[in-house]
Amino acid sequence: MKISEVTVTRREMAELLPSEPPGSLGPEEVRGRTLVSLVSPGTEIQAYLSDSPSTPGYAAVFIAEEIGCNVEGINRGEQLFCMGGHRSLQQLPSKSVVRVPEGLTPEEAVLARLMGVTITTLMTTLARPGDVVVVTGVGPVGYLCAHLFSISGYEVLVVEPNAERRRIAIESGLEKVFASVPENDKINGRVALVVDCSGHEQAILDGAGIVRKGGEIVLVGVPWSQRTNLTAHELLHLVFHKYAVLRSGWEWALPHHASGFQPHSIYGSFRLALRWLADQRIPCEDLITLHPPEDAQDLYQGLHHGSLEGLFQIFDWRNHNH
Repeated sequence: MKISEVTVTRREMAELLPSEPPGSLGPEEVRGRTLVSLVSPGTEIQAYLSDSPSTPGYAAVFIAEEIGCNVEGINRGEQLFCMGGHRSLQQLPSKSVVRVPEGLTPEEAVLARLMGVTITTLMTTLARPGDVVVVTGVGPVGYLCAHLFSISGYEVLVVEPNAERRRIAIESGLEKVFASVPENDKINGRVALVVDCSGHEQAILDGAGIVRKGGEIVLVGVPWSQRTNLTAHELLHLVFHKYAVLRSGWEWALPHHASGFQPHSIYGSFRLALRWLADQRIPCEDLITLHPPEDAQDLYQGLHHGSLEGLFQIFDWRNHNH
């Protein structure tokens, strides 16, 4: 069995290379050919710029071709979502896959992984439908986050300094889109939740400046590097005097699977995301760019230098010869 996998072989060099095939199929496992795999720009670019070799990957959709003898509820030929890497074959426990709804394309289905990042915040926030939510940074995660909260009945404001991304947000139906955090009497003191998807210190400080007393500032975006010379005092002053909650947007705050006293879970979030994508609740189709896995180097270079079109970058394995 020949397997291929996208591999970062050294700093700024990604290649499609042969990989070791998986072991024999376990009784609880499912295996099949990969259709698409999703690129996570921030996480994977950090791997691409590292001196250590790695095999990146974030999520995939594959076809169920071989099914373990103890697996129930999965049929051959069905498309399955998983948190798999950029490889031509996926093999996982059946509890770690979710069936893709009928009619949903693999390239749209794989976006459920990015939606899951901020569904955790949606499930854990004290803000309630009807409250004002500000999303700062509308890259792939922020774009989906803004739509998730809008679908759920919140009044959503989007802040994005990049003009092209603001255009994308507006054309997708998000009505309140700004280049910077607005400061006016209609907003100040009314914001229940700020979800920062930028990792930028100024965006977080500005968000803390408009949050209401007892409101939340949730840090989803990774602060990969220092962008400003702001001090912690400026943020702490606002948090203290507004009784605000400043917390991590850690997506794994939910358990992987639901239990009797914890109905919300990571895989429950994926099922919700897939259902909303299938219902076409979030415009995504025109924002997806497909790449053959053989072009991994060009894709990562494009991400690194900001020269790629589209909001979501996806490897398309459907025409790949194993």
